[in-house]
Amino acid sequence: MNPKQIILIVTTISAFLAPFMTSSINVALPSIGREFALTSVELGWIASSYLLASAAFMLAFGKLADIYGRKRIYRAGMLVYTAGSALSAFPPSAPVFIAFRAIQGIGGAMILGTGVAILTSVYPGNQRGKVLGINIASTYSGLSFGPVLGGILTEQFGWRSIFWLNVFAGLVIFALILLFVKDEWKGAAGERFDAFGAVLSWMTLIPLMIGVSRLPKVDGTLLICVGFASLLGFIFWENRVAAPLLNLHLFAQNRVFALSNLAALINYSATFAVSFLLSLYLQYIKGFSPQQAGMTLIAQPVMMAIFSPICGRLSDRMSTRTLASSGMAMIVVALGLLALITAQTPIPFLVGVLVLLGIGFALFSSPNTNAVMGAVEPRFYGIASATLATMRSTGQTLSLGIATLVFALFLGNNKITPELHPPFLQSVQLLFLLFAALCVVGTFASLARGKQS
Repeated sequence: MNPKQIILIVTTISAFLAPFMTSSINVALPSIGREFALTSVELGWIASSYLLASAAFMLAFGKLADIYGRKRIYRAGMLVYTAGSALSAFPPSAPVFIAFRAIQGIGGAMILGTGVAILTSVYPGNQRGKVLGINIASTYSGLSFGPVLGGILTEQFGWRSIFWLNVFAGLVIFALILLFVKDEWKGAAGERFDAFGAVLSWMTLIPLMIGVSRLPKVDGTLLICVGFASLLGFIFWENRVAAPLLNLHLFAQNRVFALSNLAALINYSATFAVSFLLSLYLQYIKGFSPQQAGMTLIAQPVMMAIFSPICGRLSDRMSTRTLASSGMAMIVVALGLLALITAQTPIPFLVGVLVLLGIGFALFSSPNTNAVMGAVEPRFYGIASATLATMRSTGQTLSLGIATLVFALFLGNNKITPELHPPFLQSVQLLFLLFAALCVVGTFASLARGKQS
């Protein structure tokens, strides 16, 4: 097995691992809460501290990878991620647990911010779509299979088994890198790191992501205002510093890069909450058990895993604009159909829509990622990979934030009891309509990138 194949295997496993951690831990939260007698706020922070740390540090580590070496940052990230996983298996208290999850998230940022950059550095342009398709299939599979596998692990072996699985996989990946990957890739060697820009990026992303999750409360609005104020400061600074953390000319002068990232942000904002909403629908409205709900929802990730590599290969031969825009349009149709669900909706209809949604995801994501990485010079691979990963994390947070806001408006701060099933169903229908409308905008953004992409 040659080093390129080892790199593909390593990045594919890690692309599954980090998203799997994000989605599987949600299933384990009730068990964790019972063991430690945690409040809902503490449970929320255990779930979100990983995502916050991961998103906040993504750009910084993407730039550091370009300067000091992508393999070096990736390998160090695997150690940090594995250590965070091991520590999280034995937390002495809730605050320490939250800190351990943040450490795990920082490791995740180091991995996710460089994995795609390494693949793009190793494989030539005519093979890039194929390997990125495999990588994306693994990412989506991790996000979607997480609730299913996490539920089984928690039920059979306890919630700590989720973290130990991550420890084992992390050690295997680290050993493979150490033994078989000898090359290094530096796109911006010798360039100065923009530390102040990194701080400003943290001051932008963290308040925005926390603020969205706190809506419609006043502190949520205030945090969002702080985030936007920091964003303006970030833009001002990055346009004036000699070696910026994020070269904003990539957005101002590179239409394909800018609109492909915008389309990705919209796509994740409109789709990440789908499995969350349908899981609640199946359990509260249809009376399914968590395992039954997970087995129903598995139709979507199966389609994504099957079609992402195929769509990636197609993007090496066809216009990424055509493929990605078609995928986004397919997602619009699927979300529109989901907005029609009622208490009487047959399960075969739901599975059929999930199949359509999974194919749409695959059609969009692989070609869109190929377009982003193909639109920049090799010296920008790290920051381009990190930017796209930041769009994913931010979009995921926005998606859940929108769902939380609509639930607050329809249900208030109440548990979902049988008496509240009608307004719950109305809120789910409205959310799918909003997400479909958002993807209509995303389709136009994808088309606007130009025929050359």
